[in-house]
Amino acid sequence: MNHPALNVPLPKPKPKIALRLVKTIDLPRDDWLTVRKQGIGGSDAAAAVGLNPYKSQLELWLEKTGRDGNLPKIDPHDEESPLYWGNMLEPIVAAHYTKRTGNRVRRINAVLQHPDPSLPWMLANIDREVTGASDVQILECKTAGINGAKLWKEGVPEYVQLQVQHQLAVTGKAAADVAVLLGGQHLEIHRIERDETLITRLIELEMQFWHYVETDTPPPADGSDSAETALRCLYPEDKGQILDFTAERNLSACFADLQAVRQAIAEQEKLEAQLKQTLQQAIGEASRADFETGSVTWKKSKDSVVMDMTRLLQDQPDLQQRYAVTKPGSRRFLII
Repeated sequence: MNHPALNVPLPKPKPKIALRLVKTIDLPRDDWLTVRKQGIGGSDAAAAVGLNPYKSQLELWLEKTGRDGNLPKIDPHDEESPLYWGNMLEPIVAAHYTKRTGNRVRRINAVLQHPDPSLPWMLANIDREVTGASDVQILECKTAGINGAKLWKEGVPEYVQLQVQHQLAVTGKAAADVAVLLGGQHLEIHRIERDETLITRLIELEMQFWHYVETDTPPPADGSDSAETALRCLYPEDKGQILDFTAERNLSACFADLQAVRQAIAEQEKLEAQLKQTLQQAIGEASRADFETGSVTWKKSKDSVVMDMTRLLQDQPDLQQRYAVTKPGSRRFLII
């Protein structure tokens, strides 16, 4: 017969508190970026698992291995940059979150590290900690302009959800609120609960990416613009060597597929041009045509004034010498 005391469920162990790796209150931005290279932060999570629409695994790998010197850099002081306005508006978003919910928040001012000794590369930089609330512990502040707001139509975008789950994994917390300012005038607040199944899978995939970093092995390119930029940065010049891949079956098959895809694209582009020209002939001098499935316009753009550089340099040939700049060459990928 079981003793009644044996049937009482044991209390769940409290999650370990995240370690404070570095204080950030007076840390210069360059030093903060250096600290971030020591591991995967919340904003890196989606890119690390190949689900960030703006950054590929390969570009993130360049950053973590210190090969990002030639990558385009965002100027945090550029007033045309979303990063600038995100930083400027973060305190305002946090203040309005408190006003709407009554939840008090405070800065942590530290880069946090996962308490598990086997996961020292899991880092987090939390926007705000929610204090005095039993149901939520973290606040993530976001801003989105006109274009970025489209990603929030159906709720929190996937890459932000992964960022928050990463933060919950590092801190051991149970829930976070995401406060996003859309278009500069509409504030939404979304609750994200800790998902143990997702966190387990996220850690597995992040571990795979970090293995690429530790072994200095570039992850595979994914076909994105980010990966294209990263490849140009990683291999900026050729050394004249000729490689023989004729015996490499996988690479030869890849090349054959590329040839077939380019041929198919060329045929589709020719068909597109023919269909467009058929409609243009039918439209003639009209400005718009309506069809059963949509509409098309064919309008003349406004005249513009441009500089006639050929005549200018003919009349003032010394200008080319005085103002000439060297444009760095780039590698071209050609099928021959």
